[in-house]
Formats: sequence, C-alpha cells, structure tokens
Amino acid sequence: MEDETVADRARLAALVLGRGATRLGLAARRPFRALATRRSRVPERLLIAPQDIRTADPTVAEDVYSGYFAFDGKAVNTRGASPFEVEPPSDAWAAALAGFGWLRHLRAADTALARVNARALVGDWIIGRGRSGAAPGGRPEVVARRLLSWLSQAPLILDGADGVFYRRFTRSLARQADALLGAVDRGLGGVPRLTALVALCELSLCAEGMGRLQRRASRLLADELGRQILPDGGHVSRQPQALLDLLLDLLPLRQAYAARGVPPPPALPAAIDRMMPMVRCFRHGDGTLALFNGMGVTRPDVLATVLAYDDRGAVRDDARFSGYQRLDAGDATLIVDAGLPPPPAFAGAAHAGTLAFEFSHGPQRIVVNCGAPAAVQALARDASRATAAHSTLVLADRSSSRFARSGPLRGLLYAGPRAVAVERPDGATLALSHDGYARGAGYLHARRLWLSPDGLQLHGEDRLEAVAGVRPGRFAFAVRFHLHPGLRAVPARRGAAVLVAGPDGAPWLFEAGGVPVAIEESIFFAQAEGPRRTEQIVVHGRALDVTAVRWSLSRRDGDDPA
Repeated sequence: MEDETVADRARLAALVLGRGATRLGLAARRPFRALATRRSRVPERLLIAPQDIRTADPTVAEDVYSGYFAFDGKAVNTRGASPFEVEPPSDAWAAALAGFGWLRHLRAADTALARVNARALVGDWIIGRGRSGAAPGGRPEVVARRLLSWLSQAPLILDGADGVFYRRFTRSLARQADALLGAVDRGLGGVPRLTALVALCELSLCAEGMGRLQRRASRLLADELGRQILPDGGHVSRQPQALLDLLLDLLPLRQAYAARGVPPPPALPAAIDRMMPMVRCFRHGDGTLALFNGMGVTRPDVLATVLAYDDRGAVRDDARFSGYQRLDAGDATLIVDAGLPPPPAFAGAAHAGTLAFEFSHGPQRIVVNCGAPAAVQALARDASRATAAHSTLVLADRSSSRFARSGPLRGLLYAGPRAVAVERPDGATLALSHDGYARGAGYLHARRLWLSPDGLQLHGEDRLEAVAGVRPGRFAFAVRFHLHPGLRAVPARRGAAVLVAGPDGAPWLFEAGGVPVAIEESIFFAQAEGPRRTEQIVVHGRALDVTAVRWSLSRRDGDDPA
C-alpha cells in the first residue's frame, strides 16, 4: 500500500486552492460588506446577565489575587505585574487568559476583594488590549469567549464601578461585537462561527436598545445551527466534546431569551432538544463519554450540569446522521463509530476510527479507544488519531483514513471511507462495513457485533472482503481491543484466550475461535493526570490466509478458564 497516492496529493492541492479561492472571494466582497454592516451601538446599560453554568471553584480566586494563573497545565506567577504583560508559556495559556472564563471563580468567592480584583483585571485588558496583538487574544473564538464571560460576570465586574469604568466597559463590548461581526462577514467557519453568533445574540439580549443586532444575530444563529447540528442531534464534526461545549453556551442563551421575554429562533430549542439524547448516546455506565473523534477526559461536573437541563432522559441509539450506533443490554453498553469522516472544514480533530467500538459493563469500562491527549503535543495527538489507537481492525499497519502530514493543512483528515454500511437486523445485532482500505489494499472491512440479552456476552466477527475488480494482496492485519487501564490481562487456555480481570473481581474471557491471541502494550490518553500505560488484546493475521476473525468476550462468574 502506498503512503500517499497521486490522487491524495491532488485532493490536498484542491483543498488548499479552494481555501485560497474562498479567501479571495471574501476579500473582493469585503468593501461592500463593510458598507452594509453598521458599527455596533454602544450600550447605554446592561439589563440582564446570563448564567454561566460551568462549575466554579472559589479557591481559585485566592490564586488569582496572589498572581498565579494556571491554564493548559502551566502555571505562571506574575509577581505583581499584570498577567496581560507577562510572556505566555503557550498559545493555549494565552487564549485561556484572554478568554476570561476564570472570572467565574472570582464570582464564586463572592467577596469584595474578588470584585475589586475582577474589575482591575478587566480594566487592565481594556487599557492594554493593543499590546496583546492579534493572536491569540484577538482570534474570533477567543473574542467570543471573552464577550460571553464578561456578560455573564457583569454583576461581579460592575459592582461598585463608577460611570467612567462602566462606559469604558460597554464601549469595549461594542468594539468586540464589531470584531465578531467582521469575522462572520469575512467567512469565519466551524465551531468558532457558532460561538461568535451565540456571543452576539447574548450581547443583543443583555444590552438595551440592540434590537437590530438581535434580529440579525438570531437569524444567522438559526442558519448555523441548521448547518452544524445534525437531525439526530450530533455535531457535524462528530466530536462528543463539541456537543458538551456548545450546550454550555446554548443553554444560557435560551435562558437569556426567556429572561428578556423575546421568542428565541425556533432552531435554538429544537437543536438543544436533539443534542441531549445524543450526549446520552456517548455515555457509559461510569458517567464518562466514549472516546471517539477527539474526546479526551470527561469532566463529570460538566456532564452532570448539562444533563440536569434534560428532563426527558432519552438516549439516541441509532444516530446514522452523526455516524454512531449503540446497543444496551442488562448492565452492558456497546458504542460504535459507524460514520464517514466529517467534512474537511470540521475534520481538524477527527480520528481514523471507523467501526471502532467501546464496551462497558456497569461502571466498568472494558474495551476502549485510546482517546485524545489533554495537552496539545503533536506526536501524541497524531498517535491518538491513528486507526491503531482504536478498537478495530488495522490493515497493513495503515489507518483507514489519511491525514495531511505537512503544509498549511497539516493534521487535517482529508480522505477516508467513502461508504459505511449499517444494518440493525434486530435489537441486539449490528452489521457494519467500510471501504477505507478498498482503494489501497482491495478489501472491505466488515464487522458484525452481537450483544446477549443479559449483557454478559459480546460476540463479534471481523471479515476482510475482496473488492470486485481489485486484486487483493496478502497484507498483514491486526484486530485490536484496547483495554481500560483499570483492568489486567493474563493469558489463558495456552495462549488461545485472555482473562481480563477488573476491580470488581469478576473476570471476562476473550477468545478468538482457537486463534492465538496476544497481549501487547497500549497507552490511554484520556486520563486527567496524563497518559497512562495499559494493555491491548490483539489478534494477528494475514489477508487471503485468514479472511475472518470470530471472537467473543464473556463474563466468567466462578469458573476457571485456564
């Protein structure tokens, strides 16, 4: 199999050219848009403050007052200087500082000192904003986050403020709104566009006399929700984390419309109602979300906060628009990635995990994917996105999707399966296939999964099917089953099985129809304290010699499988 074909290079070149043409077209229309877009009105006063539903820690307020700012795993002691004047240790740290999400911790402290400190820090940013340059504090997604933070924490910032500061604050809100409107007009895309529109809608609702902005931002928000939130409630990026992050902004926005007595665009409550069951689709019995497409550590406080707004408790099990399938039986849960790669504009964090699955029983996760690392490290990020980091079949040691390895599109998932078939013949069976290896190797990967009614047996079959008209090769393959780091795997039945022991003492037996089974090292990235060593069960074979691997994972209560 070739690493990169002529067709791959042509597709990458077309994507680069397409982006360039889009920028040129937007630049050509910019003067007319500038004439059509009025400067945002400076609010005379703020009428409401949306609720920030993210959890807060009042002890962080003491660190901020002492000059300690910790973001992105890095802490900086400003030693009495403004945090906006120190050299940031990373772009992510600088973006978190300029986003002002940490103001909620000061509000949670609820002290006069916290209020004075918050107002002083916001004033520092307003006065010195020119020193920070365009990036990262000037990026649209950071501007939107700052606007949302300032509006929700306005009672903290403005308590005891004089008229001069109040006016300076509202002028800054208007300037930032102008920056977001300009970015939207220039073709801002992806999740940043949606976040920017949420921020503009909130400002128009919080400030007096901004009806024109409210109407325009609401219309644009409705259009963007229709583009980004799929009919089954998933996000077009296929990222579970994107759903959580967006709901943390959309839920307070819905409340802001209600507080002002303004009907929200129908697309807003409709999107929220679709998204909640999709969040539950990804949820395991221990309360964490499945590790697909950039999902890392699940923050239980965030998930609990979001789901507290859902009074229906519905779970999406057949999410074909988003490309996920779920089976539940007894205390067991099986979640499968059964979708095509997302569009290139949303594929910057997508994984090559087609037909990968995760399996849990009660609070114990058993078979997992490696997940995404918390810190943005190029090597770890690349490794976590490869097919080998997922519980699925890997052919010829290649990923089923391809990533740009260099240039302006580095890291973009730009090519992958063109067809993914999904059948649910009954409530306990999934029959799936994808053609990600068809062009390079001449095979389709077909996977069949069956979960017993009591949830104590999971049976599967992974099959390589030759593509008509393509000469298949004798490529090596590996069917990988990554184990949660809380488990221990030991050989059984003279190497033909693996016994997987969990902390609850009840083991699970993995077998592959008498085929030798290996236990190999793996790595689990989705750990709050950092990557952790774990193990994986692997069944090796060679196409043409072996075209199908039949395997099972069953709970063993009391008997000795050795």
